[in-house]
Amino acid sequence: MCTFLRRVCFACFPLILAAFCPTMSLAQSKPNVLLICVDDLKPTIGCFGDTFAKTPNIDALAKRGVRFESAYCNQAICSPSRNALMTGLRPQTIGIYDLETHFRKAAPDAVTFSQHFIENGYVAQGLGKIYHVGHGNIDDEQSWSAASWRPRKPGYVLETSLENIVTDKKGKKRGPATESADVADNNYADGAIADEAIDRLKKLSQSADQPFFLAVGFMKPHLPFVAPQKYWDLYDPSSLPMPKTNAPPKGAPSYAATSFGELRNYSDMPEMGAIDEATSRRLIHGYYAATSYMDAQLGRVLNQVETLGLLENTIVILWGDHGWHLGDHGMWCKHTNYEQAARIPVIVAAPGGQKNRATGALIETVDIYPTVAQLAGLPVPGEIDGRSFASVIADPSTSARPYVTHVYPRGQRIGRAIRDPRYRMVEWKVPGQPADSAEVELYDYQADPLETVNLADTNPQVVQAMRSQLAEHPEAKKAFRGR
Repeated sequence: MCTFLRRVCFACFPLILAAFCPTMSLAQSKPNVLLICVDDLKPTIGCFGDTFAKTPNIDALAKRGVRFESAYCNQAICSPSRNALMTGLRPQTIGIYDLETHFRKAAPDAVTFSQHFIENGYVAQGLGKIYHVGHGNIDDEQSWSAASWRPRKPGYVLETSLENIVTDKKGKKRGPATESADVADNNYADGAIADEAIDRLKKLSQSADQPFFLAVGFMKPHLPFVAPQKYWDLYDPSSLPMPKTNAPPKGAPSYAATSFGELRNYSDMPEMGAIDEATSRRLIHGYYAATSYMDAQLGRVLNQVETLGLLENTIVILWGDHGWHLGDHGMWCKHTNYEQAARIPVIVAAPGGQKNRATGALIETVDIYPTVAQLAGLPVPGEIDGRSFASVIADPSTSARPYVTHVYPRGQRIGRAIRDPRYRMVEWKVPGQPADSAEVELYDYQADPLETVNLADTNPQVVQAMRSQLAEHPEAKKAFRGR
């Protein structure tokens, strides 16, 4: 089938289904949506080429749909990234770059992803972590048909962990950075989230004339890296990959790096200095174990979708909110504009879409909202930054964007980044200040995939071309202060 016809057929899938099934109501023809959000998940996943990762359920999902190899978050931190997913608006558009500020303070009239589906006849429910709730931030009631649900499970179960809990500088209690316990999966939060998701799917499936939007937010592999012992046992820690770089890029602004204060808050981590090799290996082991634990819970949820006969009429999206530094560049956690923090896993398995395909099409988190709306046959919202990539689901050889953008703030500066298939350029500047006040980073991922050297001074033509592209976008808003 030619590309044009494939796009037309796919875009019209809900209408075609209704035409061939005249007894089916319009509501029944609408596909369900299962949105899987995963906290701190980078592409350390088998189907994304990580030969160490044990992620059979994500791998199986990828065989059902399209895997996006060049997907990027809009900011490598939880709340702004999730705001981007749910509003389709970039952080620099609304001016919220922190964990504490609720997005409606700056964008009170935003129609969110799930809210748009509610307005088009869906019931929408949220489980686990969808929005960032904490640090003074709250959920968004308008996004759900009923109050969202979060598990009440302890962060630690071992006495040795509980005995080593301290209060960090912000008053939050923190224990050790890792825990492995011989307990059932639902002793920790993600197992309980899977239990609840399975129960919700059973109930939602009983309303055949009511399509649903179910958002399931798993909390691992976010710190602390806790998981049942059996997931730690999947890995030989001596064989896991260690960082290939141990220093920030040469010539980069000193403030572009992260000092990974998030990790240092944990009771068994040093307050200053580098993380030693033994600790690094334990943390990497913990990250992989927590990823496999989450993967197993995802598998339980997807098995329930199949058991209930919902698979053929459900759009399934897997999305990681941002990447994570696992010791590369001597850094840990997220909070940068570098590749390991900004690149994310995205998989879309949609009725009528391609299966077991990978694409290099560049996409941003903000693009998921309009894409799923189009796949479901709903109107695509106009007043958002996202751009639908539904055509790529139909034909993975096509492109979505010439480049993606993302940001990270440092003090008053905003680092605005453009990433195209070869380069990333970051312009660090105080919003409103002249262009010549900026400091610039440039990385060539063909010649230097590990980002070891800032090439801005030696490649002025590339810098100029990418800054010209950046100039086509509105200036980043200053951080919103209207709390």
